[in-house]
Amino acid sequence: MESNLSIYTTLLTMESLNLLPSDIFPAFIFGTATYCAILFFNLTVLLTIALNRKLHKPMYILLFNLPINDIMGATAFFPQLVSSILLHNRSITYSACFVEALLTHLYGAGSLLILTAMAYDRYIAICWPLKYNTLMSPNNLLKIIISIWTLDLTIIGLLLALSFRKEICFTNIVDMHCNNPSLVKLICGDTQLNNVYGLFTLAFFQGLSLLIVVFTYIQILVTVVTKRQSDAKGKAIQTCGTHLIVFLCLEFNAFFALVAHRFQNVSPHLRRAFGISVMVFPPFLNPLIYGLKTQEIRNNIFALYKKKLSLK
Repeated sequence: MESNLSIYTTLLTMESLNLLPSDIFPAFIFGTATYCAILFFNLTVLLTIALNRKLHKPMYILLFNLPINDIMGATAFFPQLVSSILLHNRSITYSACFVEALLTHLYGAGSLLILTAMAYDRYIAICWPLKYNTLMSPNNLLKIIISIWTLDLTIIGLLLALSFRKEICFTNIVDMHCNNPSLVKLICGDTQLNNVYGLFTLAFFQGLSLLIVVFTYIQILVTVVTKRQSDAKGKAIQTCGTHLIVFLCLEFNAFFALVAHRFQNVSPHLRRAFGISVMVFPPFLNPLIYGLKTQEIRNNIFALYKKKLSLK
């Protein structure tokens, strides 16, 4: 590719969806319906927490960040996908691809950080209940939320900045959507710094999150066993069980999706499957799990819709 080619308007080509003509319309409907469902579920959780003062507690305020993050991730993925299905066009400008990659990684790292903060909140609530109001005071809670988004924006922003405005020699995105590994593969010349920093971000977000969550859940388990109280066990299972399942699924899914780009012998189909599942399942399932499995939120969701139906 010529060096004077404008990188901002360069057209890139993502991997083909390999859809038969008869499958195009059903795929478009399914993708659009899935995106609308994700928006509906996550906005419902957001509105329920925002409109009910009883839910203005540290646990739910931290949870409030998760639907925001999930909406960002789904919006980075679905609009471009369904439009390419409808228009039979897998081309995207470099600038649009860069923005999509930025939002994708902000979403992935943000999910890990938010779930880690939620694990810390459950650890304090179960292991140090008498200190909970002090350790999770409004001021400390604000610091935690600011730290989550500052870390996310700073580390991911720098990750993508290392690839921005670099001369590119290829125009094929080796994935179903834009992300940093696929953008790095387009760059001419040495990409060692990109790869090293990419491994650092992978180790930081995946490793730090896993370390904190494992530590907190070991402490919670020790506390529950030591107290030998059925109510404590029930509380731990109710508040922590679904969180741990969601966290581990996201952790390992994201890990394998990112690592798959670094090994040439990994099946492209397997790499695409991991990449798509990270973008689809968490935003769809998180509001269902945390909204419907958490009694206070579930009751307030039902009350919210009952109120709207009674006004009609």
